[in-house]
Amino acid sequence: MAPNLPLVKLARVLRAGYILVKDPNRLDEVIGLADELGNDQAFDAILVHVRATDDGRAALRDRPRVRVNLPRLRALPDGTFGREAARFLDERGLDPDSLPHRPGGTDSQWLRAHLLETHDLWHVATGFDTDVPGEAGLQAFYLAQFPGRLPAVLLSILFANMFLYKFEETDARMDAIARGWAMGKRARQLLGVRWGDLWEKPLTEVRAQLAIAPQLSA
Repeated sequence: MAPNLPLVKLARVLRAGYILVKDPNRLDEVIGLADELGNDQAFDAILVHVRATDDGRAALRDRPRVRVNLPRLRALPDGTFGREAARFLDERGLDPDSLPHRPGGTDSQWLRAHLLETHDLWHVATGFDTDVPGEAGLQAFYLAQFPGRLPAVLLSILFANMFLYKFEETDARMDAIARGWAMGKRARQLLGVRWGDLWEKPLTEVRAQLAIAPQLSA
């Protein structure tokens, strides 16, 4: 069913989409777009999907949150998931503390917060970078994993940006999208993964546990 957005909200969505078509690296606009599209109704289909598995039901029951403590993660041995996550964030100048804090008192609130605060960890686990092709690949991975509107909207925006401004990146973006879709279909459900329990495990072991193959072809 198509989203039924009030006119004011629709105007804000269209404004954010226009800005992102011109500059898809605007994280502030991506977060704003997620907020506009992230009402409880929009999460109903995702919650049905999550509740269909034992792990998903456990995650909704416990509502685990993730705090990325960079000094602690930097001190872990090379090759561990936590150390590689810290290296990934440091090399790209990303500060997890700069993300807005979201409440998690209801299932839909927790799911919204969980997706926001674990986004960069999905990058690390899947091997997708934070450049535009990498983001396209991760959004395709998301869409293969759960019925979310935001990944579909963002992929549409990236297609428009590619058509209007970056047609030379067609191969890189389409390859990433195809790989992300195939990886997402074959991987274990990542929604609700307790990332904080995985910091000290080798990244290769985490990927094997989650059935993620970063070099997988479609």
